[in-house]
Amino acid sequence: MTTPSIETIQLGKTDVRVPPLGIGTWSWGDSMIWGYGKSYTESDVKTAFDASVAAGINFFDTAEMYGLGKSERLLGRFIRESEEQPFVATKFVPLPWRLPKGALITALRKSLARLGLAQVGLYQIHLPFPPRPVDFWVDGLANAALSGLARAVGISNCSADQTRRAAAILGGRGVFLASNQVEYSLLHREPERNGLLQACADLGVTLIAYSPLAMGMLTGKYTPANPPAGVRGGRYRGQYLAKIQPLIGILREIGAAHGGKSPSQVALNWVISKGAIPIPGAKNARQAKENAGALGWRLTADEVAALDRASDAIR
Repeated sequence: MTTPSIETIQLGKTDVRVPPLGIGTWSWGDSMIWGYGKSYTESDVKTAFDASVAAGINFFDTAEMYGLGKSERLLGRFIRESEEQPFVATKFVPLPWRLPKGALITALRKSLARLGLAQVGLYQIHLPFPPRPVDFWVDGLANAALSGLARAVGISNCSADQTRRAAAILGGRGVFLASNQVEYSLLHREPERNGLLQACADLGVTLIAYSPLAMGMLTGKYTPANPPAGVRGGRYRGQYLAKIQPLIGILREIGAAHGGKSPSQVALNWVISKGAIPIPGAKNARQAKENAGALGWRLTADEVAALDRASDAIR
């Protein structure tokens, strides 16, 4: 398969380069929140994989906890069935009963087995979780990198201070902290407000943005009269959906000025314009192609500022 060439970017200070947009695979195998097996199936997410790769987006982010390992197994199967070697990121969950440092490498080896890979592109600590501080596990990340089981290592859901400490600990072992993956979108701008985005820039750490479309709220398909179903419906109720409609309107206006880009494509381009890598989900080929439309163009500074103001008004 011949895939289009997409200009890649450096991941942190490492020698690894990735597309400026990846695909999050949280929904692949997750039935509780996303409804896998009901509204979409394995064949659907396989088309999402194929369409993403065909568009030149070969960065896939998964985790051992997504679908209790199902996401990793699906992604591994799709890779084996294809002729591609995509960049794969996955994550370790520091569960309370995982006490010894060696638990991280053990979990990584199990993820590699599910993926059918000898090495992952990026291995991340999924979140800070007591009783161990994230600092405790960072040394294990260094072992993962130095052993060759991971090309690069990162953290997720960590504060600016935790990011600084992780970078220092890894630096002491001669390893770069490549990334911090956190929630970031026009509807969740805490990384800007709590200093994390600036800390990452200062440290040379890439911010990877999960839920860059706010679990679908920025696609424009949900309104007070048409809320999302299930768990998401509880989080984003009618009153909130009413409040975000002016922002959706501006996303549509800006998209029209760029040749008919959709609200979601504009919202993803906003994340890229902020210096982060968005990793939207894709449950089928249509969504994968929609994601790819966020690349190859760039919002102007005035458009970014207009979106910032509309987002601030919601807050």
